[in-house]
Amino acid sequence: MKLLFLTDNFPPERNAPAKRTYDHCSEWVKSGNEVTIITGAPNFPEGKVFEGYQNKLYHLEQMDGLTVKRVWTFMTSNSGFFLRIIDYLSFMFSSLICGLFSKKVDIIIATSPQFFTLISGYLLSIFKRTPLAIEIRDLWPESIVAVGAMKESSLVIKILEKLAFFIYRKSSIIITVTHSFKKELIQKGIQEDKIVVIENGFDFEKQLTPTESIKNVESKYNLNRNKFYVAFTGTVGMAHGLEIIINAAQEINNTNIEFLIIGEGARKQFLKDIVKSKELNNITFIDSISWIEIVNLNQIINVHLVHLIKDKEFLKVIPSKIFESMALNKPIIMGVDGESRQITNKANCAVNIDPESYKELIEKCYLLYDNPDKIEELGRAGNKYAKNHYSRKILSNKMIEYIITKI
Repeated sequence: MKLLFLTDNFPPERNAPAKRTYDHCSEWVKSGNEVTIITGAPNFPEGKVFEGYQNKLYHLEQMDGLTVKRVWTFMTSNSGFFLRIIDYLSFMFSSLICGLFSKKVDIIIATSPQFFTLISGYLLSIFKRTPLAIEIRDLWPESIVAVGAMKESSLVIKILEKLAFFIYRKSSIIITVTHSFKKELIQKGIQEDKIVVIENGFDFEKQLTPTESIKNVESKYNLNRNKFYVAFTGTVGMAHGLEIIINAAQEINNTNIEFLIIGEGARKQFLKDIVKSKELNNITFIDSISWIEIVNLNQIINVHLVHLIKDKEFLKVIPSKIFESMALNKPIIMGVDGESRQITNKANCAVNIDPESYKELIEKCYLLYDNPDKIEELGRAGNKYAKNHYSRKILSNKMIEYIITKI
């Protein structure tokens, strides 16, 4: 089968959409499919082109059997709502033009969370008379409202709602990453039989063995293996509510417990400024790092924090970082309600806190610090559960099999 996949994010970018798309498409190529990716030059989240790339009108490369077509986009950092909208719109137009000049395929797949990518996919499906599958990682425009970027009553939101429903209705296949998303789409009147849930997962063929000693890791990041580190890893965005770490760090009494914030995003500098102004020495910021560096650093991390702000929209999401934590044999302090919490509860790999409750975060830090055996127990349970239920290889095969049967 020949597939054309539209995605705003793709490796060497390291965010969740990029990882998921690469893992799935790589598996599809291994099983004999021909996959072409249309994306931009890697620049997320800082809006700066990665070394070795240029923001050209068009660039063709081969990556592990995938044909990758990179198009020009307006680039901006992952901050400032309206500049990011211009960024998303530029990819919509560039990917549309590139897609129009691409050869005929059997199906077009377009993935969010950038909603305008779905519009490009829809227009291409019309012009090229090709079935469209859309992958919904976030519900737009609901996610815009959830982080406070716009009000639900605004005209723009109402227009986006109508546009989203139109594309959902016109698509041949809808892939959602959560059962909650599927349920909501059905309630809105979308046909149930064209929606399939393919949750996030982890590629257990990835390297999980460290390549550096603990001593080298300590030296590189100026850390101490005798400390107890609670780490948040991923996009440092508006939705993640990492003020909870700052509030906890101010009041925690145990000087051996420290926090790591690993990654980039719209709120990183804001958080760094607060930490500096409050002269907090128990929070360390680490820039976005490769997967193998995460594995190396994981040797001295004790617990992973997964957190989103308290909003009804985030009851429906499943952060992919929970599966990475499971793969790394680390327990989770779970600061997300809803479907995500149901998974970690079944896996018995987490201790729960109410989103935005820094007092509960402190309590759980104390609990795990005082119970190293519980840390080991939760870590092993999560790893076993993820291998049995959330192998990305199995999930990617499920997705392509569904697509084949539907077209």
